[in-house]
Amino acid sequence: MPLKLFDATVSTFDGVFDNFRSEASQNKANLILFLADKDPATSLSWCPDCVRAEPVIYKKLEASPDDIALIRAYVGDRPTWRNPHHPWRVDPKFKLTGVPTLIRWENDEVKGRLEDYEAHLENKIEALVADK
Repeated sequence: MPLKLFDATVSTFDGVFDNFRSEASQNKANLILFLADKDPATSLSWCPDCVRAEPVIYKKLEASPDDIALIRAYVGDRPTWRNPHHPWRVDPKFKLTGVPTLIRWENDEVKGRLEDYEAHLENKIEALVADK
């Protein structure tokens, strides 16, 4: 099973992240995708960049023959994310500035990242997964 998905929110992230880190050595790539929450009324993300990037990211990861782990980390609704003190904005490991952000996690640190303006680009996703 090449793609292993984990879902987390701000409140559940620490436990999910601990599990993800404990299994990291078994995977070719370990990624964290920070995303906007889905709007309950529409079932779509409130973030247009997330709507654009998610299908491209999943397509590239699911097509890989390698074992890849992916945490989908949901940042919350728009007002929660806009707070400058959002936990992932101020976390020294992640320092998020926008969503979606796709991070490669390796050796217990951020090894590479794609920011909101580039997270939908197939060649950039491939390079991040391949660690190039």
